[in-house]
Amino acid sequence: MRAASLLVAIAMLGALTSSSDAAAPTPPRMVRVPSGVYRPMYAAPSSPGARVASFWLDRDEVTRGDFLGFVRAQPQWRSAELEASSAADLRRPVTGVSWRAAQAYCEAQNKRLPTLVEWEYAAAASATARNATSDTAFVQWLITTYTTRPTTPRTVDEGVVNAYDVRGMHDLAWEWVADPNERFAMQSHHHHDHSAASGHDMSCAGAALGAGDPRNYPAFLRSAVRSALEETTTLSTLGFRCAA
Repeated sequence: MRAASLLVAIAMLGALTSSSDAAAPTPPRMVRVPSGVYRPMYAAPSSPGARVASFWLDRDEVTRGDFLGFVRAQPQWRSAELEASSAADLRRPVTGVSWRAAQAYCEAQNKRLPTLVEWEYAAAASATARNATSDTAFVQWLITTYTTRPTTPRTVDEGVVNAYDVRGMHDLAWEWVADPNERFAMQSHHHHDHSAASGHDMSCAGAALGAGDPRNYPAFLRSAVRSALEETTTLSTLGFRCAA
């Protein structure tokens, strides 16, 4: 009898342990990016890289439909062009949105913009590998994609899915991050401990001069775009996604 009671107690303890160790529920339309190491393009070959803690990232870029719902509740961000969107347009990434508006949207969802390091870490993944920065085929695909991407983004459903199950990080539009460059961070008075740009010239030429691997040309292109951004910049090829 005592043995049976002991077995029941052990089973109950195991059930409680399993319940307490269970992963938190996945936020809607987000994926969990596991922790790992990110190597900035300017890092020396001997550098161990920066440790990136696990974080949640939107599976897709924020769509015109998503943002339309937000601006209807927040009229200060309203856009007549957005209000006139067709049903098909509502599935495209929202673009022409300033950093301030993107940040406000994410905060309204109890989220935030991903840091530069988080975004670059997740974006280093190809369809099959979590870090494909040394994969010449992937690098060539990025260069071709950046130089041939249509001005009007395709719908988010058409985005390429990477190894983290994040979709459309490269083939739809450029994306805002919380800390695009050092000058921007100083202007906005936002400090981010994880900023890969801190203390470095992140323009395309400046980044190339200090790069640990100058073959990572797609990273130079992204840096060149970010180096020109201000809080109020709006581009028809610049969208965003949120993190948590």
